[in-house]
Amino acid sequence: MKRLFDIFFSLTGIILLMPFFLLTWAFIRLDSKGGAIYKQTRVGLNNKDFKLFKFRSMFKDAEKRGQLTVGMRDQRITKVGYYIRRYKLDELPQLFNVLNGSMSIVGPRPELRKYVNYYNAEQMRVLSVKPGITDFASIKYFKENELLGKSPDPEKEYLEVIMPEKLKLNLQYIEQQTFAGDLKIIFNTILTLLA
Repeated sequence: MKRLFDIFFSLTGIILLMPFFLLTWAFIRLDSKGGAIYKQTRVGLNNKDFKLFKFRSMFKDAEKRGQLTVGMRDQRITKVGYYIRRYKLDELPQLFNVLNGSMSIVGPRPELRKYVNYYNAEQMRVLSVKPGITDFASIKYFKENELLGKSPDPEKEYLEVIMPEKLKLNLQYIEQQTFAGDLKIIFNTILTLLA
């Protein structure tokens, strides 16, 4: 049932949002050099790597200067990128990840391999389900970039505080996962975006 919901929701979203996708694509291309879609390797179901799709919000090759985004005024973020990141619009191309089966609408956010390497045996259980576009942790840490921007050591803050808390929430999700619960997460995500 979850897979059928994912296919219906992602396909409907892609069709309805196609004019917006094209407009965003055009703004990104006009604003800075590089493609509009950014593909990043993330860790998915069963600890397997996959390509996650995003609208590019940073200058080309920005990842070479660090993988954590620190604050909304990170110098690597483009002018258009600031707005699409602020409203999480950069995540919309992940509807294609949902459609191709590498992600779900709801599930633990997929992490970079660099950070998965820090997981303990218990935390590795988050890789037993498909990663998602949204989850409890995404709602709680909606302004994660701003939190990291205020930290004197963003990498340490992420590894020792934020990541363990996100993983704890993801493990709780796995234990209590229901279709009604997924709908609640989607509803709360929309409320958070509109707040």
